[in-house]
Amino acid sequence: MAFRATVRGTGYVFPDLAALLARANEEKSGDQLAGLAASTATERVAAKLALADVRLADILATPLIEDAVTELILTSHDAATFTGSGLASLTVGEFRELILSPGFPVLWAERGLANAVTPEMAAAVAKLMSDKDLITGAKPLRTITRCRNTMGEAGVLGVRVQPNHPTDDVEGILLSALDGILYGCGDAVLGVNPVTESVAGVGAVLHGLQGLIRRLSLPTQTCVLAHITTQLAALAAGAPVDLLFQSIAGTEAANRSFGISLDMLAEGRAAVLGHHRARPGEFIGENVMYFETGQGSALSADAHGGLDQLTVEARAHGVARVYEPFLVNSVVGFIGPEYLADARQITRAGLEDHFVGKLLGLPMGIDVCYTNHVDADQNTNDDLLVLLVAAGCNFVMGVPGADDVMLSYQSTSYHDAAGMRDLFGLSPTPEYGAWLEERGLLRAGHLADPGPDVAAGLLAGLDEAVAAVPSAPSVRAALTSGQ
Repeated sequence: MAFRATVRGTGYVFPDLAALLARANEEKSGDQLAGLAASTATERVAAKLALADVRLADILATPLIEDAVTELILTSHDAATFTGSGLASLTVGEFRELILSPGFPVLWAERGLANAVTPEMAAAVAKLMSDKDLITGAKPLRTITRCRNTMGEAGVLGVRVQPNHPTDDVEGILLSALDGILYGCGDAVLGVNPVTESVAGVGAVLHGLQGLIRRLSLPTQTCVLAHITTQLAALAAGAPVDLLFQSIAGTEAANRSFGISLDMLAEGRAAVLGHHRARPGEFIGENVMYFETGQGSALSADAHGGLDQLTVEARAHGVARVYEPFLVNSVVGFIGPEYLADARQITRAGLEDHFVGKLLGLPMGIDVCYTNHVDADQNTNDDLLVLLVAAGCNFVMGVPGADDVMLSYQSTSYHDAAGMRDLFGLSPTPEYGAWLEERGLLRAGHLADPGPDVAAGLLAGLDEAVAAVPSAPSVRAALTSGQ
């Protein structure tokens, strides 16, 4: 089915829905690289005009690609709510007006509209929205998740402490994590990107992180962001897994390039839930998955299926939703200038990813970041960080000094996150905030320097956690056997 629009006397024809969505997308270097982008700004406007008149029901009836991700999206779609709520009769333009209306947040929450919206619908409406629209539309949509603590409530800004170490040294990782804790960070997760993809290394870091939170009675969760198979092998060898991580994408082919399948995600989630049941009293909820996504990841694997970056990203969010994750994080500027060329494109993509994730009912965070060879600087990060916090972002990154020593990219620091909480009057998660208050690290909602006794107790907990990392030959052999 072709779509048409006329702008200033010139007629434009878009041969199918995939082409229309791509031409309506804001300028992205990745879409240009793939040959999908509008050739002129006028063509982009024409595509937006044509897209505004497309019915949501027609988007549902027009699968863009035939693969396992599309099948998952369609089988998990709440068709009854889609029809009963009146969404089926709306055009994309009318959907935008509904989202920006004062009553939409209550309607979205009470009618459970998140599961009635497909990723393609969410991507379509985002293409018609300004940056301000994306912020306004996302802010009131809250999805609350629980693992060891409670994420997503209004007035809360969570922070992932990312204490990466260039040699995966456990003591260095824990010391960096403790630094973040002193800034009030870490309530979202203590999450480490390992240098070495080994069962032994992942197991050692998991034991170290778990030891730290146990010895400090810290109400948060841990994660080592290795491949899902490595984490599950470490789990089988006795390592404690709070959150199971995996990078995901919006096409079956792209997920295959990551070495995963949808069945693997389901089986991994079931394994971790079973593991949690064997640790009674440690968890308050069953949201156990942590997913990361990013515009351009499918294209970088030559697995985008002819779809534009935003649409593929939205489909990745659709995958994440099915597995009821605790956290979803778009690593927005990490892939490079081939996909997002400059500050403007990174800012736009971050706001799009956040809005689409929120609309689809995800506990959405953003790694506000850029690589050193893209046309951006620290002001880019500062600007996008402020915009996302204004938009109600669930969590952001806390990276030592904002410059990751292992991944070699620029992100946001512990003090950046603490500054945003002060600027917007936000708090850590309730459980984490209470812990900070009890230890004198937070007073009347503001960070405080730890007294000598508190500092000594924190350092003692760190030493005990390092000492407790399994080192007996039998344990080491069990971990190493999974390599």
